[in-house]
Amino acid sequence: MGWKAAEKLIRHWKILRGDNVMIIRGKDKGETGTVKRVVRSQNRVIVEGKNLVKKHIKGGEGHAGGIFTVEAPLHVSNVQVLDPVTGKPCKVGSRYLEDGTKVRVARGIGASGSIIPRPEILKIRTSPRPIVGTELNLITFSFLVPTN
Repeated sequence: MGWKAAEKLIRHWKILRGDNVMIIRGKDKGETGTVKRVVRSQNRVIVEGKNLVKKHIKGGEGHAGGIFTVEAPLHVSNVQVLDPVTGKPCKVGSRYLEDGTKVRVARGIGASGSIIPRPEILKIRTSPRPIVGTELNLITFSFLVPTN
């Protein structure tokens, strides 16, 4: 990726894995689905069962070749999160509640302004958290401090 493309990467993502989205451009325009994967390095998302393309894969050691149907990534500007109340696509904003927690809210024309819940799939950890070893606690650094 060139430096121009790196400048245009989205820094603050509003679409998360597990969100219900509507495709607003492309061959699957108007269809809804769930975000399966977010590719932040390319500003793209993969929507489950949408934007299907044929991929020719050459056979090799341990796997057979053939023509497979796979989900291709969509640019993030071509999808919008669905409003949980109205079921229509909306923009996503953020707001702080009285107790100080930050939540996502539906905004835009015809949006209900309701809270968009965090997807349940994000609460499930796919890989375990790294365990901080006890060896790290045993390492001490001794600095030579000159005495006067």
